[in-house]
Amino acid sequence: MMLMRVDVIVMISAGMVLGMLVGALPGFTTVMAMAIVLPISFFLEPILGIPFLIGVYKGGIFGGSIPAILVNIPGTGASVATTLDGPAMTRKGQSRKALEMALVASAIGDFLSSFGTILVIGLIATFALLIGPPEISAILILSLLVIVVSSAGSFLKGMVMLLIGMFLATVGQDPVGAMVRFDFGFHPLQAGIDLLPLIIGLFAIPEILLAIEQRHANVVDASQTKAQGDRLTWSEVKRCRRTILRSTAIGGVIGMIPGVGQVVAAFMGYSAAKNASTHPETFGHGELEGVAAPEAANNAVNGPTMVPLLTLGIPGDNITAILLGAFVAQGLRPGPQLFEEQGVLVYAILFSMLIACVLLLVIGYLLTPVFARVVSIKKAYLVPLMLLFAVGGTYVYRSNPMDLYFMIAFGLFGYGARKLRFDVTPLVMGFILTPPLEYALAQSVLLSQGNLVGYLVSDRPIAAVVLALTPVLIFWITNRQRRQDRLAQKRAAG
Repeated sequence: MMLMRVDVIVMISAGMVLGMLVGALPGFTTVMAMAIVLPISFFLEPILGIPFLIGVYKGGIFGGSIPAILVNIPGTGASVATTLDGPAMTRKGQSRKALEMALVASAIGDFLSSFGTILVIGLIATFALLIGPPEISAILILSLLVIVVSSAGSFLKGMVMLLIGMFLATVGQDPVGAMVRFDFGFHPLQAGIDLLPLIIGLFAIPEILLAIEQRHANVVDASQTKAQGDRLTWSEVKRCRRTILRSTAIGGVIGMIPGVGQVVAAFMGYSAAKNASTHPETFGHGELEGVAAPEAANNAVNGPTMVPLLTLGIPGDNITAILLGAFVAQGLRPGPQLFEEQGVLVYAILFSMLIACVLLLVIGYLLTPVFARVVSIKKAYLVPLMLLFAVGGTYVYRSNPMDLYFMIAFGLFGYGARKLRFDVTPLVMGFILTPPLEYALAQSVLLSQGNLVGYLVSDRPIAAVVLALTPVLIFWITNRQRRQDRLAQKRAAG
């Protein structure tokens, strides 16, 4: 009954439109949009605020395909693989067909993976209830290291950002003894650093500053942003159905793994489609399946990312980190207990993802031509509005002027990190996951009575196995990424 309310549909639709708008603007990211509008969700009841953010999420991931297809500029990182065939279709005069295939593949992939998420998440949450502090500690350590090695840039840079995030999380009272740490005699630090100014500062402010740098640059000529050619036919959708289903399965599996994300899913979906095709030579030259594969895969990631978030409280990427902030601000701490305490609400939010997929198809079909025109808007025109939302949202949440100073400080830090090619994702994840990790480690030490290694080996074999496999998994991921980088360099050179 919660989902039958008109205001729920309206909020999902509003988020969807906003997400598509930002996704269609090259240089502005879905993460930035969600960070800026995050405070809006705090003043709404959970069944309105969180689906609103989910709408922004899903709309933004699809919206990035619009400039990727029309002008070979991916609006989001998730749409990079779409540039392999989308622009080639545009050059053939088939941009309308490419956009509609991207929309259909996105909606189908997202819907099926979200439905699968709803089917399995309850079982996973039940299993998670059997996990104790040692297992949680092991899983959190593994998740943090996977995020580091999966982040952009070198392992060393990722580790530096992770340690900074973990240090920032220890500022204020510790979760066990309530002792004040690292306040340096500065009273506002005694309560710790709030998540909201950190998120807005690291994700929104650098984007705004970079847009100011390019204030005179027009992204693309407006004449290039018309959807042209024939519409997509049902027979063409049927021809791509195996590709869409295959990519949906790939994206669904990847979505449940913290730290991997849409970009990897899109390229894996594209590669799988090309390898399975009877005419692989057409890929890269305007092949319709080359658009369907990455778009189905990157959107199929959306739903399954909620599995580690809701069952273990582990965000898999920046977007789910923002969603975690929304849950916590609403008094809903993700974890297995959440399903026991707020099961009806949790499933209502999960089912809102299915509604969002249907709305994506409808709104996308109606408004894609409009958003195609948005590609040519100068980013500088939107900067004042973005800045207003960032400052207003940061202040209104707690009405604490100190949050504005934190936001500015993190914004300048994030801007410098972008310039030096440091990925802030490990920092954010370290900040979010350190408190539960510290608490779980403290409980594990108390349970072991000082003999933690012996306790893990004798009484907690699952935790011991996870910790033992962690370096193996990290080594495998690192080697795989190196092979992919070498292959990409060879392709670029060839």
